[in-house]
Amino acid sequence: MQMIIRENYLKKMIDAKDTEFIKVITGVRRSGKSTLLLMFKDYLINNGIKEDNIIYINFESAEFDDIKDYKDLYKYIKEKIKKGRVYLLLDEIQNVKSWEKAINSFKVDFDIDIYITGSNAYLLSSELSTLLSGRYIEIKMYPLSFKEFLKFNNYDNTNLDDKFNEYLKYGGLPAITLIKDNDELVLSYLNGIYNTIVKKDIVDRNNIKDVALLENIIKYLATNIGSSVSAKKISDFLNSNKITEKSNHQTIDNYLSMLEKSFIVYKANRTDVRNKSLLKTLGKYYISDTGIRNIILGFRNINEGHLLENVVYLELLRRGYSVNIGKSGDFEVDFVAENPNDIKYYQVAQTLANEEVKEREIRSLESISDNYEKIILTMDKTINKDYNGIKVMNIIDWLLNSD
Repeated sequence: MQMIIRENYLKKMIDAKDTEFIKVITGVRRSGKSTLLLMFKDYLINNGIKEDNIIYINFESAEFDDIKDYKDLYKYIKEKIKKGRVYLLLDEIQNVKSWEKAINSFKVDFDIDIYITGSNAYLLSSELSTLLSGRYIEIKMYPLSFKEFLKFNNYDNTNLDDKFNEYLKYGGLPAITLIKDNDELVLSYLNGIYNTIVKKDIVDRNNIKDVALLENIIKYLATNIGSSVSAKKISDFLNSNKITEKSNHQTIDNYLSMLEKSFIVYKANRTDVRNKSLLKTLGKYYISDTGIRNIILGFRNINEGHLLENVVYLELLRRGYSVNIGKSGDFEVDFVAENPNDIKYYQVAQTLANEEVKEREIRSLESISDNYEKIILTMDKTINKDYNGIKVMNIIDWLLNSD
């Protein structure tokens, strides 16, 4: 199958090429990191870099099983290096013990441009940060956006509601586009990814003993997308429903941190819109892919309202925003999206047909006194409606247009 270029990510790598920084590509398993490295390798070759000056290793291949630790890695790379600048592409490098020591040595000893990928945030652990302080750039990779989903499936812009429902159901992991016509294969594929994330990236790495507690926490988060969450709330729910034996708040906090590091969930913190300060109170969690969320809870338990909020949150991350939950007096704003140049406020509602819902969403945004853009996203077929300066947009239209 021909590789479809994911231009935004490839551009980030090209823009960072030949800078002094190590390029660290992170994201949930099977979101496309390996393919991105191969795309970048093709780009290098097509732009005159000799193949002898490109070293590509995928550490999930048995071919490289002998590379166990940083000493093995250093020796292997040193023997491969030719004259001139070398481009080093290392996929799923977390499989090599103390790999960061080798990376640090490469930067000192050779004329080398380094790109690494990994499926958990331990790539950016304190030890790596200490060794490579100020010398790496993180490129965050996410599953397909809806616009990419259409492109990968070779879909046109007709019957978009049906195609969007398909996107909500199956999610945006690129390989799904090859098997989406076979529900049995999709279920098997998503189950395999989910189980691998839980086992390899969380249980094995952290030597977790209470796997049942971990999985119940994941189910709780998947069920409560868009709801305020804390370790205490989870503990109270699990204990009162006798789902687990009495749970410890600190253990749950630790498990939540591990889930974030595996990129299976993302946390949005709360911020006070009026004084621009982060709050220590309840945050919200979103699942990295709607297909993974649906495999956790079952495809019959799809709550479209929750999934819409999940899709909007991930899209804002793709567009380069830092995303928090907003508190404005007694009102809550679904998303405060901020980048170095702008702030935008978003409410997400499946429909504004109910007058009470419409008034609630509008009041939340009207409670904010600044002049930054305020937007309500809905599945209603509204086109550029405006309520006292608050835009109302169809979610699909918003997803298909640049921010």
